[in-house]
Amino acid sequence: MGHIRVRPFSPQDLQRVIWINRNCLPENYPGLFFMSIYESFPKTFIVAEDEEKEEIIGYVMGRVERGFSTLKSYKLTKKGHIVSIAVIDEYRRRGIASHLLKEALEGFREYDATESFLEVRKTNIEAINLYEKLGYVVKKGLPGYYRDGEDALLFTRPL
Repeated sequence: MGHIRVRPFSPQDLQRVIWINRNCLPENYPGLFFMSIYESFPKTFIVAEDEEKEEIIGYVMGRVERGFSTLKSYKLTKKGHIVSIAVIDEYRRRGIASHLLKEALEGFREYDATESFLEVRKTNIEAINLYEKLGYVVKKGLPGYYRDGEDALLFTRPL
């Protein structure tokens, strides 16, 4: 990835991560939400940085939730939830999102999660292809999941 470094998020990165979220995704979160994820699950909040420009160019954040397994019926487990991932346009298709996701999955394992899940717009083919490449499979559709009414797909994978 050349001059791109993947590292843990730090609070100094917050404004840039918020900027990336607002400019790359239709689902936006307030700063307090990002910080609550960081404070609870710092090992699953990762940024990608262009070291030459000294600028954050992508991020992933996740949290660990307790609930019924999406892989094994009726079993309570810890699940890693990819809450948000984004890479700015000019850096896409370079493997950065894949690297970010792999780091977040490692973080989930450190919190003893046994599986991971995420939601994605069913029209986001580029993201769907990435998730499938990393071993995620569609569990089910989520009609009207997004605020604008678009459907989502629920993807899961074992850790």
